[in-house]
Amino acid sequence: MRIVANSLHDEVATSLREEIFAGTLAPGSFLDEAALCERLAISRTPLREALKVLTAEGLLRHEPRRGCFVAEVTERDLDEIFPVIALLEGRCAWEAARNASDADIATLEGLHDKLVKHAAAKRITAYYATNLVIHEAIITLADNRWLAQTIGDLRKILKLARLQQLNAPGRLAQSLSEHLAVFAALKARDSDGAEAAMRTHLHRQREALRAVALQQKSRLAS
Repeated sequence: MRIVANSLHDEVATSLREEIFAGTLAPGSFLDEAALCERLAISRTPLREALKVLTAEGLLRHEPRRGCFVAEVTERDLDEIFPVIALLEGRCAWEAARNASDADIATLEGLHDKLVKHAAAKRITAYYATNLVIHEAIITLADNRWLAQTIGDLRKILKLARLQQLNAPGRLAQSLSEHLAVFAALKARDSDGAEAAMRTHLHRQREALRAVALQQKSRLAS
């Protein structure tokens, strides 16, 4: 499909970003500029502008004289990012508990009801999607554009790995329990409790990803 837009490179970046998140462009894979230009029916200029955007976001890495490759999230990356995003999203939860109206709490309650149903049915993809909506709702309630912008940048990197953590044994039930703890604090308008619960939730996500990585290594070694 030919991409047509007022800001062509933005649409190209969006298209490639979605392919990276979907795994169509796999971690470590080389981006063949000529092939991409042909497939997207665009010239080199908007493609290269799009590649610069994705490189700045950390989704691609550029190697001189070789070109662009899809970024691979390392264990060190995760160790460095998760403490930061736990602080940021914890602060969002703190602000959200102060700002949330009764209508906002009712909306969050409906989302958590969906989360419970998805967890019970072990619908991991649907659970993850609802989980993301809840996080976004809390960030919106915090009403701090600098927090939202910084978290958004980090999430683009974590999105390459975060879904995997729900496959760790017992993680789905644990994640649900953590989310319900955050919601209980928000409903009680307990800012400190909401912040602590959100930080715990993010730190445990990192632990779960580490467990998944160890399982994968063990399988490869056996």
